[in-house]
Amino acid sequence: MSENRTNWTVTFLIALGSLIVIFPLYMTIMIAVKSPQQMASSVLAWPTVWHWSNFTEAYKMTNFSHAFTNSAIVTVGAVVFTLLTNSLVAYAVSRNMEKRFFKILYYYFISALFVPFPIIMLPIVKEMSNLHLNNQYGLIILYVVYGISFNMFLYVGYLKSLPIELEEAAVMDGASVWGTFWKVIFPLLSPINSTVAILTCIWAWNDFLLPLIILSKPSMATLPLVQYVFQSKFSVNYNYAFASYLMALLPMIVVYLIAQRWIISGVIRGAVKS
Repeated sequence: MSENRTNWTVTFLIALGSLIVIFPLYMTIMIAVKSPQQMASSVLAWPTVWHWSNFTEAYKMTNFSHAFTNSAIVTVGAVVFTLLTNSLVAYAVSRNMEKRFFKILYYYFISALFVPFPIIMLPIVKEMSNLHLNNQYGLIILYVVYGISFNMFLYVGYLKSLPIELEEAAVMDGASVWGTFWKVIFPLLSPINSTVAILTCIWAWNDFLLPLIILSKPSMATLPLVQYVFQSKFSVNYNYAFASYLMALLPMIVVYLIAQRWIISGVIRGAVKS
């Protein structure tokens, strides 16, 4: 009978990785619930008085509900349209890779991963302004377009693992290409759809640069933008700022906990073939 041995190297690396994640979160919480005087004495010490009013003040200063709505609209729109469009384009490319045009198209999309954003930043700003898309709708379009290069890489790799016989059987039953994708292929993409959805959601929710250069009105500002209100020329109100960061972080934690179950169930459905 084989003995169970503890791999101390792996255990140490896991513990170190957990500490690297937990320590900044602990420090953020401690700063968010302290007064400036308490923070000056010790940042990491447990607070003697919990200043929950920091969250109320941060909520008012950032007009949190309005900024939350803006971020939610952009994030949900980006996720939904990314899943619908990127998966469809990747399906068309992956099933026609033997054709020269689609192979070139695939490498064209992948090559966009190596283009630094600052190079195209100013032309994009000018173009979106000319098209009157310097708003939430334009922001959603940019997230969908900029995400397609990496998502293409993920989708094509996954689609190659799906048997072509499933599509051939659907065609023999009279299904069109459009019907085959939505009724046969798209449900089988659950694992990779969950991955793409999480990556897009985190990116769109936390992004600062694109909203900064695209959105033309303060009323359109997303959460990362309104949190910039705590930055001033002479000082930073760390207590209110970190309280705001925690409030902005909470929805992503909830999304991740929920989506994690979808990924596990999606992987099981994708792995078990009847």
